Amino acid sequence: MLSPELGHYALALACVLAAIQGILPLMGARRRDVRLMALAPGLAIGQLIALLTSFLCLVYAAVTDDFSVQNIAANSAVSKPLLYKITGVWGNHEGSILLWALILGLCGAAVAAFGRNLPSALRARVIGVLGLVATGFELFCLTTSDPFARIWPAPMDGQGMNPLLQDPGLAFHPPILYTGYVGFAVPFAFAIAALLEGRVDAAWGRWVRPWAVAAWCFLTCGIAMGSWWSYYVLGWGGYWFWDPVENASLIPWLTGTALIHSAIVVEKREALKIWTVLLAIGTFSFSLSGTFLVRSGILNSVHAFANDPARGVFILGLLAVVIGGSLALFAYRAPSLTSGGLFAPVSREGALVLNNILLCSLCAVVLTGTMYPPFMSLLFDRTISVGKPFFDATTIPLALPLFIFMGFGPMLPWKRAQLWPILQKLWVAAVITAIACAIAAFRLSGVLPILCAAAAIWIIASTITDVVERVRLFRAPFATSVQRARMLPRAIIGTAIAHIGVGITVLGLSAMSQAQHKIVEVPIGTTEHLAGYDWTLTNVKQEPGPNYSAMMGTLEVRRNGHLVTVMHPSKRSFNTQNQTTTDVAIHTNLLADLYGVLGDKHGPDSNPTYVLRLHYNPLAPWMWLGALVMAFGGALSLSDRRVRVGAPQRAKSSAEMSAAS
Repeated sequence: MLSPELGHYALALACVLAAIQGILPLMGARRRDVRLMALAPGLAIGQLIALLTSFLCLVYAAVTDDFSVQNIAANSAVSKPLLYKITGVWGNHEGSILLWALILGLCGAAVAAFGRNLPSALRARVIGVLGLVATGFELFCLTTSDPFARIWPAPMDGQGMNPLLQDPGLAFHPPILYTGYVGFAVPFAFAIAALLEGRVDAAWGRWVRPWAVAAWCFLTCGIAMGSWWSYYVLGWGGYWFWDPVENASLIPWLTGTALIHSAIVVEKREALKIWTVLLAIGTFSFSLSGTFLVRSGILNSVHAFANDPARGVFILGLLAVVIGGSLALFAYRAPSLTSGGLFAPVSREGALVLNNILLCSLCAVVLTGTMYPPFMSLLFDRTISVGKPFFDATTIPLALPLFIFMGFGPMLPWKRAQLWPILQKLWVAAVITAIACAIAAFRLSGVLPILCAAAAIWIIASTITDVVERVRLFRAPFATSVQRARMLPRAIIGTAIAHIGVGITVLGLSAMSQAQHKIVEVPIGTTEHLAGYDWTLTNVKQEPGPNYSAMMGTLEVRRNGHLVTVMHPSKRSFNTQNQTTTDVAIHTNLLADLYGVLGDKHGPDSNPTYVLRLHYNPLAPWMWLGALVMAFGGALSLSDRRVRVGAPQRAKSSAEMSAAS
C-alpha cells in the first residue's frame, strides 16, 4: 500500500542508491574497472524506481486527503478539485524539491538507457556525477524539507492551496520548467566527466548537444507557460515583469542557448572546447542558483515558494560544493584541453562566437539587475528596486545586434568566409526589412519598438532566404527544389524554425509596447471606449465554484455597432484561504487580445459601481506562439537521427594507443 512511511523509506533508499551511484562508477572509471563501471546504469534505474515510488506515495496521500501529512494539510483541502490535489503535490516547497529529485533521477536513467553508444568510462563518469548531485537534493528532502512529515492530531480539513496556483497553466508549469532546469544537469555531468578525463573532442560535442537542446526546449516552454500564467491570472495585463524569479529562469535560458551554439563549434570544428565546458557548468549552476533564490527568502516574489533561512543555508552549502567544486576542477584541468581548429573572424565559427558574447552579455546584465538590490540591502541597508526601464534600456541594445547577426550566421561557411556573397543573397530579405521598418515607423511609437520590429522581420526573412538558397528555389526546376527540400536534414529545418520562432516572439514584444489600457469605475450599463471598441458592462452576478464563490461580470464589446464578443471576467473569493483572485476574460483573434478584468464593488447594493481594467494588446498571442515555435524547432532537430545517435567515433588518445601497442 502507498503510505507516507513507504514514501519516506523509498526516498531514503533513493538517497543511498544515489550516493553509491556517485561513488562506485567514478572509482571504476578511474581504475578502469569494468565491473564497477557496469554498475552505473542499474544504480541509476534503481534510484529512479525508488524516487518514483516515493513521489507516488505523496500523490496518493494528496488524493486521499491524508491530512496527517503536514505537507498535505498545509497545501490541500477536501473541497479542492482532484486535478489540483494532484498538481498541488509540486505546488509547494517540499513537493517541488521531491519533483526536482525525481526529474534528476529520470535524467540519470535516461543517460543509462540512451547512452549505450558512449564509451564505458565516459558513461560511468556522467552517471556518477548525476548521482552525486542527486544525493545532495535527496539529503535536502530528508533533512530540512521532508514531504512526509506527520502532524498530530490530524486536522479534519486542510488549509488549502494558494488560490493563484489553482490554475491549469501553473499546474503544469513547474514540471516543464524543472525538466528544463534539471535537464542541464546532463551537459554539466558531461563537462565534469570531460574535465576528469582531460579530453574534449568532436564526439563529446555531438553527445552533449542533444541533451542541451532537449533541456532548452523544456525550459523555453516552461518560461512561456509562466509568462502566459502571469498574463491571464494576475490580471495586471502584462506578460513579463522582470520579477527576480522570472529572471532566475531567463538567465540559464540565455547561457543554455549559448551552450547549444558553442557545442556545434566543438562538434564541427573542435574549437571553443574550454568555453563550451564552462558554459555547461555555468548553465546548470545558474539553474541551481535560481532554486536557492526562490527558497532562501532573499528575493520576495509572487512566484517564491518558501521563506526559510535554514533551507536557504542548506542550498547555499550545496551550491558551494557543486558550483565551487566544478569551477575548481575547471581551473585545474581546463589548461590541459587543447584549443582545436583555427578559424577566421568572418566565418560561421566567428558568428557563433559573437552569438555567445552577446548572449552572455545579456545574461550578465540580467544577473546584475536581479542581484544588485539584495546586495545593496545586505551591504548598505538601502532598499532600491531595479525594474523594466533599466532592463529595457540595457538589454535591447545588446539584443538588436544579436538579431541582426542571426540573419548572417547560418549562411556563412565554416573556417573562412567572404561577406559580400552572403550580402548578395540577402538583398531580398534586406528590402523586405526596410519596407517593414517603414511600416513600423507609421504604426509604432518609439525608436526601440520600431527597430525591434524591423529586426524580427529581418530574422524571419533571412532565415527563409537561407532555406530557399539551400533548396535552390527559383534557380532550379521546381521538382528539383522539392527533392532537395525533402533531403534537407531535420536538424537544419529545426534550426530555421527555431530562428523564425525568435522573430515571431520579438514581433509580439514590439507590438505589445503599443498596448492601450484604462481603469474605470462604472455602474452597470455604462459604455467605455478604448482602441476603437465600445466596452459595456451589462450585468454582474454571483456564481458558485467548487471551492470558491465568484462575482462574475458580463462585458459586451462592440466595434462600429457590431457585437464582437461577450466576455465574463470574474472575481473569486476562496473561503478556506480567505483570499481573492481575478479571473481574466480574454478574447483573441491572434492579431490582438481584448482583455477585461473585473475589480472591486463599491457603493450601495441598490446602485453599485465596479472597477474595470480594460486592455487592447496587439499581437499578444505571438509572444507565446513564437516560444512554442522555438521549442518545436528544437524538438524537430532532435528527431534527426544523426543528432541523437550519429556521434563520430572517437580517435584514440596517445595513452590508449600506447596501451594497445
